[in-house]
Amino acid sequence: AFACSVDEKSGKKQQVLGTEWRQGVPLEVLSLAYIPVMRKIEALGGKPVLRMAKAKVGPCITDNGNFIVDADFGPIPAPATLNTKLTMIPGVVDTGLFVSMATVAYFGKADGSVEKVELPPRAVGSPFAE
Repeated sequence: AFACSVDEKSGKKQQVLGTEWRQGVPLEVLSLAYIPVMRKIEALGGKPVLRMAKAKVGPCITDNGNFIVDADFGPIPAPATLNTKLTMIPGVVDTGLFVSMATVAYFGKADGSVEKVELPPRAVGSPFAE
């Protein structure tokens, strides 16, 4: 089983993905392909931004030596459909949508308590599966 954990202030708990959390869908992208990938994302209606590092000059680099592109698509009623379109773009390694992976989500609350949300494997409208 795969679990996600976030704090409630993140805005990630929502009925339709992309309505509150507007930082965008994180995409791992081959460094040599990030410009054409960003153009393809724009063609899909997204607003891509190359994630820049905070403690050094230049973009964030993954453990695999790739870049991270954050793409804001606004509300995403069909995460699995978008995930498929994104992963089919040459140069996209993977997305941060976690489609059909999580079966449980834990939301940390300001008072220190934790809310556990059980998800069916294919819950419609869930940010974890479509």
